[in-house]
Amino acid sequence: MRAQFWTLPLAKLDKEEWEALCDGCGQCCLHKVEDEDTGDIYMTNVSCKLLDLRSGQCSDYKHRKSHVPDCIQLTRRNVEKLDWLPTTCAYRLRADNLPLPDWHYLLSGDREGVHKAGVSVRGAAIPEGMAGPLHQHIIWPEGMAPMEIEEEDE
Repeated sequence: MRAQFWTLPLAKLDKEEWEALCDGCGQCCLHKVEDEDTGDIYMTNVSCKLLDLRSGQCSDYKHRKSHVPDCIQLTRRNVEKLDWLPTTCAYRLRADNLPLPDWHYLLSGDREGVHKAGVSVRGAAIPEGMAGPLHQHIIWPEGMAPMEIEEEDE
């Protein structure tokens, strides 16, 4: 990989450099809930079944689409359209031509930096197999009251 490749525009990165941008926060691997009326997307604290909650990495990244067909792969084309990406996401930051945070492992050399900075899902997410209904796990933005969810009849 090229020296300081993370300062280049995303379009200039090769596949290896693109993959190396990921800080391992795991936030993109949390389930989301979409409001049918508004189209607003809300994050939950429920992780994809493949997310390793200790490392923040996919446990079968290469074959993830065969296990989770609706897994969204970040690409140069869609990264700017995914409003639910966290503001700390390296892909989002670089798409906006902003620098990486000091804790990012590419700058600090510390893979634990993302966890120490408190921006990873470590200690905050639960596996989908333990969650139950996703609407009960929405992470509400500050100052926003939870919406009323009507339970569907079974």
